[in-house]
Amino acid sequence: MVRFRPTHALILLYALLVVVEVAGGASRADASGQVIVRAAAWVALIGGLLFGTRPDLRGGRAVALILAAAIALPLVQLVPLPPAMWTALPGRDLITHAALGAGEPQPWRPWAIAPGATVNAASSLVVPAAVLWLMLGLGVEERRRLPGFLLCLVLASTLIGLVQVSSFSFDNPLINESPHTVSGTFANRNHFALLMALGCPLASVWAFGAREVRPWRHVAGLASMALFLVAILVSGSRAGLLLGSLGLGMALLLSGATVKKALGRYPRWLFPALVAGVLAIVLGLVLLSIAADRAVSINRLFEQDPGQDMRSRGLPTVLSMITDYFPFGSGLGGFDPIFRIHEPFELLKSTYFNHAHNDFLEIVLDAGLPGLVLLLAALFWWGWASVRAWRASLGPDAMLARLGSAMLLLVMLASVFDYPARTPAIMALVAIAGVWLSGRSGARRASSLPAAA
Repeated sequence: MVRFRPTHALILLYALLVVVEVAGGASRADASGQVIVRAAAWVALIGGLLFGTRPDLRGGRAVALILAAAIALPLVQLVPLPPAMWTALPGRDLITHAALGAGEPQPWRPWAIAPGATVNAASSLVVPAAVLWLMLGLGVEERRRLPGFLLCLVLASTLIGLVQVSSFSFDNPLINESPHTVSGTFANRNHFALLMALGCPLASVWAFGAREVRPWRHVAGLASMALFLVAILVSGSRAGLLLGSLGLGMALLLSGATVKKALGRYPRWLFPALVAGVLAIVLGLVLLSIAADRAVSINRLFEQDPGQDMRSRGLPTVLSMITDYFPFGSGLGGFDPIFRIHEPFELLKSTYFNHAHNDFLEIVLDAGLPGLVLLLAALFWWGWASVRAWRASLGPDAMLARLGSAMLLLVMLASVFDYPARTPAIMALVAIAGVWLSGRSGARRASSLPAAA
């Protein structure tokens, strides 16, 4: 038996993911963890460039191109434009009139109305860039070990969330968490619930995707999924109920063929009986949580949520803003100050509307037609690669590709009513899932440094 020796790329990736798990659960630019996460990403990226294995860009070319375009877009928005150009952009009348009212000449300004926010948006992408570079430097065996490590990180966040249920004060100074909420290592309970939903397919692939049958993994994987569903119930995330249900369904899809094959020598009724048993356990946990008055997510289904009300009331304003700034957009990352300009009097309140709570709409608002084109290109690639992954013959690489497809689908669905991919933690998982979905076979074993003459 050959002893497994992790490469520099895998060690750096593990270290970066741990830092992201601890400090990367917030999306706000002023969260203390942003500095730590981005510094760690730069260190990992430079370390990967100097000491990691040479990445194989063939399998991850589409992901690299999408990320490169996503990085280039805010950088282009920061290029100063002459007055004749930027004043011609839609939605710039207020800024133009401000200079005229002050009696000052129109200066050169960038495309982005809030350039500081756009700088932050560009800076945040160092996290997925570092993860992508390190992922493309991993070998076949290393990529297959990654779901187990990610599962451990998800379980760690789950346990922190369950500790919060007991009203134990767990204050993470690196994120802007809300007091008395169950959100694990995240500032937002919806993002925490998404992580739990992502944990279900991860647990399924780790437990049932191994080449050899390991019953203890099967039990641990099922127990992990049950724990994730309990965490969603107590988190108070109503969106998490949908995402958790979908995550469980995807977990069954991912492991169904493997379980059927393993049970081939047993009676046919055994597989549907096992599925029914798992569903019965899940239902029992739900009922037990309700009986113990811990199913906060279900209780909130029947309550009026001021935040949800604000999202629906603010939607017409957001759609109007998209029309005002299209086709060039207002600048990435600047939703908060731009919304305050357009916010109608009846929506004024003591708190602020930080995002559109629909990342697809916010991307079009911020980036205009270029952002829309990039978004459609990414969705098209996901659809094409997903069809290819689910039609391929089942094997370890196909299993990972399907896992990547499922994880990206969950993030996209969560982005319809929230903004999870703006947190470093979810950014890292998106980059990993993208590489898995690409179905690449592993990196060439060579240093990133140039060969000696």
